[in-house]
Amino acid sequence: MESKIRPYILAETNWKFVKNENFKVAVLPWGATEAHNYHLPYATDNFQATYIAEEAAKIVWENNEKVIVLPTIPFGVNTGQMDISLCINMNPSTQYAILKDIVQVLNNQNIEKLVIVNSHGGNNFKQIIRELSLEFPKVFICSLNWWQVENANKYFETPGDHAGELETSVMLHIKPNLTLPLEQAGNGNEKKFKIVGLREGWVSAQRQWGKISNDTGVGNPQKATKEKGAKFLKIVTQKVANFLEELSKTDLDKMYE
Repeated sequence: MESKIRPYILAETNWKFVKNENFKVAVLPWGATEAHNYHLPYATDNFQATYIAEEAAKIVWENNEKVIVLPTIPFGVNTGQMDISLCINMNPSTQYAILKDIVQVLNNQNIEKLVIVNSHGGNNFKQIIRELSLEFPKVFICSLNWWQVENANKYFETPGDHAGELETSVMLHIKPNLTLPLEQAGNGNEKKFKIVGLREGWVSAQRQWGKISNDTGVGNPQKATKEKGAKFLKIVTQKVANFLEELSKTDLDKMYE
């Protein structure tokens, strides 16, 4: 039996319903299409962003706050993975152009709050948001990285940076049918920068992924479990839902205290 239409998911709902609604917050999941070690699918980031946005929006909708989840953007900044087959790169300038078009629509239709649910470490929307705030001063735009919503160290022994224990646990809960057995995963060993400032993180530079990891993973996934993933996701989605509800209720002219 097919599931019912979820009215807070734009891709599922329809004009008959939408034309009578007054949405307060738009939620935009944003991921990437890239290799995730040997055992996770290329769309891992997209599945995660979509899941968290939709589950959080469900909670908010049931509390009678009008949020709408937009279709997930499936490509992210992967300039450091150009040598890895079918890692699809979207340049930051392209992200800006896409966001500008989306915000223009929201601005024209008086949906003045946009939340980007980001699932890819290579995406950084801070400077784009700054520029868009000058072009569309009525629209409040913000972004969150879902894996930073809650302290992952409380739930995982070694969360990992990419396709490690955290992401693998989450995918075992979200998409177990697309996750290969852990014995097929690589160990996620990472080579570090030789230069001290880069290695310690107070100098920022792009990593060349093909040179730092043999299996494209960064972080060992072997201790991942679906139970850990479910527990972490429950906390994260609730906190994101709380934020969306609070944002929906807040007057943009009264954001500070």
